[in-house]
Amino acid sequence: MPTLLHLDASARTHSISRAVSAAFAESWRVDHPGAGYVYRDLAADPVPFIDAGWTEICDAALAAGTTDPDHFAALVRTPAQAASWRIVEPLLTELLAADIVLIGTPMYNYSVPAALKAWLDQVTFPRISLAPRRFVVATARGGAYSPGTPKAAYDYQERYLRDFFAGHFTVTDTVFINTELANSRQDPALAALRGRHDASYALALDTARELGKRY
Repeated sequence: MPTLLHLDASARTHSISRAVSAAFAESWRVDHPGAGYVYRDLAADPVPFIDAGWTEICDAALAAGTTDPDHFAALVRTPAQAASWRIVEPLLTELLAADIVLIGTPMYNYSVPAALKAWLDQVTFPRISLAPRRFVVATARGGAYSPGTPKAAYDYQERYLRDFFAGHFTVTDTVFINTELANSRQDPALAALRGRHDASYALALDTARELGKRY
């Protein structure tokens, strides 16, 4: 049976990215009864930043020429490395067991939250390939960053994640479900764009539910 790894990174407990990722997960689980499902809230239960012990394990993997995570534990030599490996191992195990990785993330300052970046850093070792796993990313953005908009060039959220998954994980089957203009809910300067936001959010929810059935 397939397994879905579901991550949320928003600091808001009730957020758009959480709602859209939940829509995908609920639809997927209905369509895959009995399948594996693992959930991590990266904001409520943050992953520590990588440390010197992690870098030493990484260096040892490079020196040994190994790209197989099953061999990484054998590279641990010192107490500092062992402490780092205790953090990495469950995260890496969850990731490698997943067939689909679902990420709900807001855009913070044109990019991704530090909580998500910390998780990515912990599970990324040189030359690890996660193909043919599939990634689905549900995003919320305060403004409009789709192609053709004035701020499209400032989108370091989708572009970063898409490049990261392709460059580090050799995964090119990544789908983004973006909800735009979320700040129109709070910012009077964007109030006239609330209708466009509502339409974007509704489309994102519908898309997430439909993809959950197909994946």
